[in-house]
Amino acid sequence: MYAVIRTGGKQYRVAENQVLFVEKLDAEVGSTVALDQVLMVGGEGEPKVGHPFVEGARVEATVLDQIKGPKVVVFKKKRRKNYRRKRGHRQLQTVLRVTRIVAG
Repeated sequence: MYAVIRTGGKQYRVAENQVLFVEKLDAEVGSTVALDQVLMVGGEGEPKVGHPFVEGARVEATVLDQIKGPKVVVFKKKRRKNYRRKRGHRQLQTVLRVTRIVAG
């Protein structure tokens, strides 16, 4: 069974026991979170597609860690003007393990 969820402005296709890196969620390490913005559930017979969400469906996941993502370097330059700016950014992320998919 799989589901398509929306969190942090992005969509993810998830299955049970999958490890997932999502935008930072306010949850403690070891706690359980319920992701209720399920767009589609499939895997057994005909898939259920929501409009926009599937009624009663949710994905339960355990928080494994709160980390920083890889560094993204932003470099600005204007030629012949001696203008250079270099900045780095590391996005905060939450590591989840999907424990259960409830079809609703």
